[in-house]
Amino acid sequence: MTITTKKNIAIATALLFHICGAIGILFSSHKDWFVHNTSLNLLLMAGLLVFTQPSLHKNFFFFLAISFSIGVLVEIIGVNTHILFGTYSYGNLMGIKVCDVPLLIGVQWFVTIYCCGAIMHYVNNWAEKKIIEQGEAEASTQKIKSISLIIDAALLATFFDYVLEPVAQKLGYWQWKENTVPLFNYTCWFFVSGLLLLILNKLSFNKFNPFAIHLFIIQLLFFIALRIYL
Repeated sequence: MTITTKKNIAIATALLFHICGAIGILFSSHKDWFVHNTSLNLLLMAGLLVFTQPSLHKNFFFFLAISFSIGVLVEIIGVNTHILFGTYSYGNLMGIKVCDVPLLIGVQWFVTIYCCGAIMHYVNNWAEKKIIEQGEAEASTQKIKSISLIIDAALLATFFDYVLEPVAQKLGYWQWKENTVPLFNYTCWFFVSGLLLLILNKLSFNKFNPFAIHLFIIQLLFFIALRIYL
């Protein structure tokens, strides 16, 4: 099966699940059923990223494992000490918990960070080619490219969390003290994302997964729609 065919299957599947999910949550009498099946949807999206990955190099799976582990660890620190993110707690909609943190949140960290990293790899390469073609400047050094990629992708991941937060509270995935998301949460998101993106950038494997771009856009539009109409 070619990469293009895999991509098309994955995009169609992601669209189907997110459109049905949005309709089910916003307009059906079975809202609770759709909300309670969040884990199925998120696990499927992670599976589709693996399915469409151009080459299943060991470093790809290492990043999956390390982003999952760090994601769960920082959330455990955050929930139990409030040193990271702020004062919040998870509900019971996301499945099995360890130290009051659902393991599924590690999957969300992997999906979000990998998608943001893939997007910025495409953007940076495109921008550099345009600069060279127009003869405006020489290609950026590898160090500058890496710093730019990490910062830009971390900002994109933080923006995604900004869109997601009000929806997550309304649906009961987690709850903030006094129902207010602190600015500190986004600061922590930026730095934790930056750490994971640094690891992603250091690992050598094919990061040009076109489905990752589509998945990020689909998820972002899904949460924007819920944020507006929920």
